[in-house]
Amino acid sequence: MTTATSPAVRAVSVTALLVGLGSLLGFVRDLLLGTTFGADAGTDAFLVAWTIPETAAPLLIEGAMAFVLVPLFSRAVEAGDDARVLVSSTLPYLCLGLAALSAVAAASAPWLVGVLAPGIPRADLAADCMRVASVTILTFGLAGYLSAALRSHETFAPPAAIYVAYNVGIIVCLWSLRDQGAYAAAVGVAVGGVAMVLVQAPAFVRRFGRPRRPTRGMPLPLAAFLPIAVFTLARQSQVFIERYVGSSLPEGSISHLNYAQKIAQVPMVLSLIVATVTFPALARAVAAGDRERARERLAGDVVAASAIVLPATAALLVCAPDVVAVLLRYGAFTEADTVATAQIVRVYALGLLGQAIVGIVCRAYFCGPRASWYPALAMAAGLAVTALLARPAWGVTGLAAANAAGITLTGMVLVAGLRRRVIALPLRDAAAPVGVLLLAAAAAVAAGLLTRPLLAGLPQPVALALTCAAIAAACCAVAALAGATTTLTEITRSIRTRGRA
Repeated sequence: MTTATSPAVRAVSVTALLVGLGSLLGFVRDLLLGTTFGADAGTDAFLVAWTIPETAAPLLIEGAMAFVLVPLFSRAVEAGDDARVLVSSTLPYLCLGLAALSAVAAASAPWLVGVLAPGIPRADLAADCMRVASVTILTFGLAGYLSAALRSHETFAPPAAIYVAYNVGIIVCLWSLRDQGAYAAAVGVAVGGVAMVLVQAPAFVRRFGRPRRPTRGMPLPLAAFLPIAVFTLARQSQVFIERYVGSSLPEGSISHLNYAQKIAQVPMVLSLIVATVTFPALARAVAAGDRERARERLAGDVVAASAIVLPATAALLVCAPDVVAVLLRYGAFTEADTVATAQIVRVYALGLLGQAIVGIVCRAYFCGPRASWYPALAMAAGLAVTALLARPAWGVTGLAAANAAGITLTGMVLVAGLRRRVIALPLRDAAAPVGVLLLAAAAAVAAGLLTRPLLAGLPQPVALALTCAAIAAACCAVAALAGATTTLTEITRSIRTRGRA
């Protein structure tokens, strides 16, 4: 058992460490951006341009590219095929297509800015930043390809390090080119995209050899990619709606939404670590027709994600003002910016469980040789709710609430469709521990609200740490009293069974 579980535990641990470090550096990046430039028309302009890499990342790294390539490479491994043939017949053509898309995006930058944020004051700066950021379509696509190939062959450290490299590139450029204003951030995004590729290239060459002459005969399955791409773009369109409506709100609104989203999404990203490591095992189970193993894998991932995201949701609901202040309240980031961002964080937190469930459950629909259109339809329903609720009159908190409502509906629709379309998720096995965790999170919110006023005289970082400790203690106590040992067993099995898959 030890030899079977050690690689899995090690893979999850290394992935968690590197993803955590990447998230920490992301905070440093946002801290540097906020304290250097604040939240004004310049940062709003950069964030509109950042829509390009923000869209490319889920489409070409975490989302569509992975959902197509991980099962593709996993099936090649299952069949004993030579993966180098797959690489030589797909990678060169992919790079050519992505380079063309980058060029088109750069040339269309002024038009794209007008479509995405018609009311933005610094449209000229946004277009300049977007031209530079357009290179990420190529670099993110290449980074996503390398990540999918390496993960399919049980190599997890270099893919997990990509956001470390990315954020280091941005931080270096922000610091060294700060006299250029928000344009420095756009240069940093471009440099960080190149760093994503470079950090994986040595491991990729060791595993698959040096680049070979392009061959034909095994093209990328575009028919499978299309429904995944539509789903991913529909999910990212929630951000488009926020930017579009936010451009008509007071100056700095887009920046407040961005800072809040970055903070609130950290628990969701961490909750998907186990699912990232286990995705190749899920794909192989589906490819082999082992539905029971696939069901157990999916249920374990849902429970593990809930165990991470629900306590974090409780902490953000109680401590959002302190979290934002400790992370960002320096330099040009004012007290008003802190209050506005904290309000948004609290609302975003309500959608974290939905975000995590969507990120996990959608993978089951994309494991087969033909990707399902059902997730795209589910996401379209959620997007419709977001668009309906995103009213300028309701301000930035209304935009955040619309986002949370839309993604929660999508998660419910995806879970409801599993039984008839893919594999029947054992709802009883997953719902019982998730219900316990929901109860524990509610008790933790109450404990945090009672504790926070008692610590008012302490330094803010100390008060934040003690409040979070009280929240964690209450969550663990209630979970234990409610019999959450089943939850812990599921989480442990979720990690260990990857080695047997």
